[in-house]
Amino acid sequence: MAEEKITGHARVETNNLLMIVLILLVVAVGGLVEIVPLFFQKSTTQPIAGMQPYTAAQVVGRDIYIREGCNNCHSQMVRHLLSESLRYGPYSVAGESVYDHPHLWGSKRTGPDLARVGGRYSDDWHRVHMINPRDVVPESNMPAYPWLEKTPANVRSVQRHMRGLRTLGAPYSDEDIANAPAELEGQSELDVLIAYLQGLGVHRR
Repeated sequence: MAEEKITGHARVETNNLLMIVLILLVVAVGGLVEIVPLFFQKSTTQPIAGMQPYTAAQVVGRDIYIREGCNNCHSQMVRHLLSESLRYGPYSVAGESVYDHPHLWGSKRTGPDLARVGGRYSDDWHRVHMINPRDVVPESNMPAYPWLEKTPANVRSVQRHMRGLRTLGAPYSDEDIANAPAELEGQSELDVLIAYLQGLGVHRR
């Protein structure tokens, strides 16, 4: 009896290498079709009205936020759901994250979303909360960060960091970059972290 020749879709299903190649091709094309147009839409590439790049203090504060893993428990993305808007404020849009490199949207929420936290609490509240969260939120399981208050903010790399951000589109002037170390003088890591938190979401309320 002659052996039946495998053709068409059956050939793809029985050839592992061919299946892998075709899957990768489909995923690549699909990804390009979805992602590339976003680079040409103003709603995703232009800052929202009133949006300003981070100050030198906020740039360093954001680095501390990432270093301490805050984004592992707190998202910065209010989803397009009524329940989320009622709790956190207006849903997030791409135009408010154009100066974020990398963005910190996320979906993990051990703690509340922080996309709109700026201005909701005083600097003193944040200071107490970071040193010992349970002093202001008794049921909190957030770790304490008392050493931030005693650690001076890092001024050595801020100018280099701001130049890198300028390359990626942040409109820093030479004067902004030159004055960055002076802005950080005498500030602790806790001070600049609070400055970063207080700037989150203030342009979209």
